[in-house]
Amino acid sequence: MTIEGWTQTLGAGPLLLIAAAAIVVLLFLIIKLRVHALIALILVSLATAFATGIPAGQVVPVLLNGFGTTLGTVALLVGLGAMLGRIVETSGGAKVLAEYLIGVFGEKRAPFALGLASLIFGFPIFFDAGLVVMLPVVFAVARRMGGGVLRYGLPAAGAFSVTHIFLPPHPGPVAASAFFDANIGLVLIVGIIVAVPTWYVTCYLYGLYTGKKLVLPVPELLGHASAEAEKNPPRFRTIVGLLLLPLGLIFLNTGLNTLAASGVLAEGTKDQQWYQILRTIGETPVALLIAVLVAMFVLGAKRGKDAGALEKLLESSLGPVCSVILITGAGGMFGGVLRTSGIGAALADVLGDLGIPLILAGFLISSILRIAQGSATVALTTTAGLIAPAVAAAGMNGMQLATLVIAVAAGSVVVSHVNDSGFWLVGRFFGMDVKTTLKTWTVMETLIGVMGFGIAAVIFMVAGVAG
Repeated sequence: MTIEGWTQTLGAGPLLLIAAAAIVVLLFLIIKLRVHALIALILVSLATAFATGIPAGQVVPVLLNGFGTTLGTVALLVGLGAMLGRIVETSGGAKVLAEYLIGVFGEKRAPFALGLASLIFGFPIFFDAGLVVMLPVVFAVARRMGGGVLRYGLPAAGAFSVTHIFLPPHPGPVAASAFFDANIGLVLIVGIIVAVPTWYVTCYLYGLYTGKKLVLPVPELLGHASAEAEKNPPRFRTIVGLLLLPLGLIFLNTGLNTLAASGVLAEGTKDQQWYQILRTIGETPVALLIAVLVAMFVLGAKRGKDAGALEKLLESSLGPVCSVILITGAGGMFGGVLRTSGIGAALADVLGDLGIPLILAGFLISSILRIAQGSATVALTTTAGLIAPAVAAAGMNGMQLATLVIAVAAGSVVVSHVNDSGFWLVGRFFGMDVKTTLKTWTVMETLIGVMGFGIAAVIFMVAGVAG
């Protein structure tokens, strides 16, 4: 959010000190004083807004803008996703799918199976949408196998994070490709080369390691299947179809958008009614709504569940996720205050001329911006815009440009913490407190970024020698 007529007068040093102090205070309130995360986030956001000099009359609008913008993308997604998950779980469908995966891959490789499925689903699907759809399966496998939720949840959540950061048609790499004039096809190839081993080491192996150290109970967000439902579960293909339905619709949206942006579709296609309708059907909230409606019929009405019981079932799914929605929105509020205060812009000015190789500069600038203000997309696009002139003047070949996109993307994922709405989303979904989320999710996201950058840097050097 920009404030008309107001210019930040504080320099990068004071702004960074304020941001660091705000984060320390927030952690102290939540971890030491046990203040509820929602209250703590609102208090610290308010104090940070005043400390950074945001005009008093604009403080509340800035807070509400950050909160509302985050809720606009999260609330419907989580609410509809919880409804779909509750129907699938209580019908016995999640257990059917869990047992199938275990039967195919074996009990010891169940975390790998969940992660592999998430990698495939995550290619066209945004991080939060994919995670919501996979939750009932992750929880069902964790209950069936034992060993805690992290052993199964981290490989799956990490897979969605890896694909969201490194692979087109996700918005981050697409935007950076546009700034650098990089070939999307080459970015996709490099992204896959980076994403697969990075997921295996930093998400799958790390998930197994962490899952042994921290055995957390499976959250009760989605309920349990009744004994009657488990005796008469839906067919495997029915559940797979229901889970693939929203993913397919979302892929329709992202696929059409990518084809139009790359020039494959004829000029003027975006203005066609059929194009707009298909894009709308594939928007995440609409896709999930369609999936919920189909699930209500296939797993509800068609199986003899009356309308009143189905309505109560859906109602019961919303209570447990209200905390997830509100705290995630408050995390977006805190990040919004930091962005409006001008911390990102001040950092960009200071870091603009580091005098180091471009690929390392891109990674470091993106990382620092990510840590400072929380949004991976803002960090990535700001960094790409900042170094684009130097990239254009460097005369890089196509493969080097593609690896530079991936390196900047890698920086934008590191150190997910309290100013990142995704931090709160994952932490609350998996039933973790702030300290545990920092020890698990934050570490994993940092490992993803560092290893992804390392692989990209090697490819960059090889491409430079070959080119």
